[in-house]
Amino acid sequence: MATAKPQEKISFFQRLKQIGQVFTFTAKQDRWFVPLVVAAVLIPIALTVLLVGLLGSWVWIPLGILTTLLAVLIVLNLRSNTAMMSSLEGQPGAGAQVLTTLRGDWRFKAEQPLAFTVQNDFVHLVIGKPGVILLAEGEPSRVKPLLSEQKRRLGKVIGNAPLYDIIVGNAEGMVPLRKLRTHLTKLPRNLSGKEVNALDRALTALTARPAMPKGGIPKEFRPPKGAQRQMRGR
Repeated sequence: MATAKPQEKISFFQRLKQIGQVFTFTAKQDRWFVPLVVAAVLIPIALTVLLVGLLGSWVWIPLGILTTLLAVLIVLNLRSNTAMMSSLEGQPGAGAQVLTTLRGDWRFKAEQPLAFTVQNDFVHLVIGKPGVILLAEGEPSRVKPLLSEQKRRLGKVIGNAPLYDIIVGNAEGMVPLRKLRTHLTKLPRNLSGKEVNALDRALTALTARPAMPKGGIPKEFRPPKGAQRQMRGR
């Protein structure tokens, strides 16, 4: 599992384009977003006009503009996170998508689950300063055996490093998707950067072999009838 690459520098116009995309996405997902943005614009402007009228000083205008921009960005940040979670809720791999937004020294590959089934159950391996985390998504009756198997497998390699297992869901004992990022960032920091690197190297070697799904092969991946006989006849 490779260390996350440093983020590339984004130009001012690219940043504006990204903000526009987030704005459009949030407006489609959240019916309260546009009214809140309108309020975030009108309230500071009204206060600025009032202060200029009462005090007769134009110095309040730049301050009012900055306050308006700040208010809009705060609304955009809060409501875009809510909109993203709403769009991901119930989707296979939603937990993995949330993990990609984590900041800090986390090692994780969204495209390579540690274990999975053909019913879209996943167990992802996450390495960070809290320790080793097994993040499971899917039907609890199917992911719990997967978690137990991976805990036995990793336990032979990680030594005394803390090992956490988390199941994403809304039932008792699970972590809701909306709270997953907060839950992970609140875990105690037990390891140093060197220890995280050592775990990363050890587990990369252990998990290098591609995982095979548990359960029967879906029909769309099965060879057509008679294909094996044709191959044997060659």
